[in-house]
Amino acid sequence: MVWAAALALAAPTLAQDKRIALTFDDVPRGAGAFFTPDDRTTRLIAALREAGVRQAAFFVTTANLDTPDGAGGEARIAAYAAAGHVIANHSHSHWHLDQTGAEAYLADLDRAAAWLRGRSGYRAWFRYPFLDEGGRDAAKRDALRAGLVARGLRNGYVTADGSDWHLEQLTVEAARAGTAMDMAALRKLYLQSQMSGIAYHDALAQATLGRSPPHVMLLHETDLAALFIADLVAELNRDGWTIITADEAYADAELAAAMPVVPHTSGTLTGMMAWERGIQPPIVPLRMNAEMMSWLFARDVLAPSAPQV
Repeated sequence: MVWAAALALAAPTLAQDKRIALTFDDVPRGAGAFFTPDDRTTRLIAALREAGVRQAAFFVTTANLDTPDGAGGEARIAAYAAAGHVIANHSHSHWHLDQTGAEAYLADLDRAAAWLRGRSGYRAWFRYPFLDEGGRDAAKRDALRAGLVARGLRNGYVTADGSDWHLEQLTVEAARAGTAMDMAALRKLYLQSQMSGIAYHDALAQATLGRSPPHVMLLHETDLAALFIADLVAELNRDGWTIITADEAYADAELAAAMPVVPHTSGTLTGMMAWERGIQPPIVPLRMNAEMMSWLFARDVLAPSAPQV
């Protein structure tokens, strides 16, 4: 594709050490377009095993356990850990920090920590919901950073993102409307969007750090992951990527110590570091954004000739 060729030209010509860890947010997530939550977990564990992924990280939002789709969620989380994966804190209520007081936000993540602590596979990592680390409120940003340190929690940062949640939402809306979806086209769009996001963020990281760091990929516990994660791993391998554990990725000293001071604290860690250092990002159209994804979904996945699912 044109965007892929252009990105290859735009990326720094450095020796590649392409490593990436897979992480999944919002566990236990609500039902998607194709599977029950129980079936999705079973399929996702099997797909990760098939793909040779030794360890993925699942970030738990404990309030989801109290929803109808959260029934059985504790057993599903335990199943991930039993399969060799790890679990970490994604808050109780999944609030935006820039819309919440620091004290209430810390109490909310403490509630999730109390549920997680002592469970098999637990890691003392906290991932900000929406990757919102305080927005424009520097005092709130700093209060949360200090609060994490005081609690022995590390920032479960992200360095690569392909907005899989948006494509998942499109499938949910189509299923609710009874609209046919072309599954081959959906698979292609999922792979394109994730690989596009990874390529964009790696180019930005290389320009910022002078190297390709051990990346942390943001995914969500979706039906699309259950369907296509093995295909995504195969695509990554073909592109020269090695799948590593989240433990390995978070061992990077430079990224672990980074606390960027930028006008709006949100998004990927390497994106904020680029902003702090005045690094010009790659051309935006090289990354498949939500608008492009929606257009391609409507054009290809919802085509009139699509087979029924």
